Amino acid sequence: MSAALALRLRAVNAAPERPERAYVLYWMTASRRVRWSHALDRAVERARALGRPLVILEALRAGYPHASDRLHRFVLDGMADTAARLEGGPVRYHAYVEPAPGAGKGLLAALAARACLVVTDDWPCFFLPRMLAAAARQVDVRLEAVDGNGLLPLRAADRTFTTARSLRAFLQKVLPAHLAAGPRPDPLARAGLAGPASLPAEVLRRWPAASAALLRGEPTALAALPIDHAVPPAPMRGGWAEAERRLARFVAGPLGRYAVDRDAPGVEGTSRLSPYLHFGHTSAHRVLDAVARAEGWTPARLAGPKGGAREGWWGVSPSAEAFLDQLVTWRELAFNTCARRPDDYDRYDALPAWARETLEAHAGDPRPHLYDLDALEGARTHDPLWNAAQRQLLREGWFHGYLRMLWGKKLLEWSPHPRDALARMAALMDRWSLDGRDPNSYAGYAWVLGRYDRAWPSRPVFGKVRSMSSARTAAKVDVTGYLARYGPA
Repeated sequence: MSAALALRLRAVNAAPERPERAYVLYWMTASRRVRWSHALDRAVERARALGRPLVILEALRAGYPHASDRLHRFVLDGMADTAARLEGGPVRYHAYVEPAPGAGKGLLAALAARACLVVTDDWPCFFLPRMLAAAARQVDVRLEAVDGNGLLPLRAADRTFTTARSLRAFLQKVLPAHLAAGPRPDPLARAGLAGPASLPAEVLRRWPAASAALLRGEPTALAALPIDHAVPPAPMRGGWAEAERRLARFVAGPLGRYAVDRDAPGVEGTSRLSPYLHFGHTSAHRVLDAVARAEGWTPARLAGPKGGAREGWWGVSPSAEAFLDQLVTWRELAFNTCARRPDDYDRYDALPAWARETLEAHAGDPRPHLYDLDALEGARTHDPLWNAAQRQLLREGWFHGYLRMLWGKKLLEWSPHPRDALARMAALMDRWSLDGRDPNSYAGYAWVLGRYDRAWPSRPVFGKVRSMSSARTAAKVDVTGYLARYGPA
């Protein structure tokens, strides 16, 4: 095992490998793809070394928080891509969709009972850490979790970073050593694997593979599942192939003007890759690879440490530099917080002391407007720009990054208490957004309330936490087309 992979891998239980058994099992939970995957690299490596076939289990629960037609369909798109990629090859792929909450209980243990080793993904938030800990108690074979979340292994960080500049300075010192240790673009190409493996008949009877109708995300198939049908599928489709199409379009066009257009809601100036990164349908390594190819970049163009300066380190165009700062610095700052503060990354009490003190001092300030959650969810406020952002979220399962900041700041202004604002941000995003329930979304809510930021001149309601207004936003960027597109009808 390479030193780079060793930093990304951890044993979740104390059970041994059992080389006499039938296959190596990769339990795909977060990196839902068969390209550019550290966990799949590890599973292939062990299967080849042991001379055993590889089995991939990808399951979709019915009872996870906020399960809906929207989230299910997006995940199912990825399952369909994976099934197509693996069809006819040596890897046995078992895609399982729970018909009822709890119906999948026992499936992992049943497959692990015939496995030499179980490899899975390490993900630092939502219900996945609890699910992994429970699995470790249920299997009698070594269970390994592999961190494929970012360019920097989570365990390579020596502290919890509290600002983007502090993490950026750290990355400028240590990241170059990790860039050469990325995952293989296609771990299954010429892998020399035995197989395909056979699965026990009793397993297939009790936990049958997902139907073709489900993998296509057909409405009637989704309607039969006990999930939230009031949240319809989004126009954006999931899966590796769609992520590749979006990435190709972005680097061929909007990337060149990203520094100029990214804050303009009426312009398609962003990548819209966050849902694909969240569900593991693409990876930060793959996105960096595409940007590097477009820019003709190699790691040799990296500048030396620059003390956390935002520009001039990557050695690419200003727009590519701005995009990579979002993809790497800000995204990995969020993962760093979740990984190192697993018990309170999403809690109000975990905000910086100065932010909590000033928010509490102004908690009793008169609010010019107060809305309940139902009015907010339905985009029924007095503010046309906020309503437009909320409607984009409802319709598309995603909304513009710059407006997300305004959206959150207004929730702080319109909620009875900052704690309520935090709960409402999570409730609306978790239910409606394809990229909610993610380190980046939790970081965004906390940023609204002062995390990763500094104190500003005091204002009513906000105190010293940065404020934003729709009027100032409209004066800064053109929102005319956006308002027309996401109007009430």
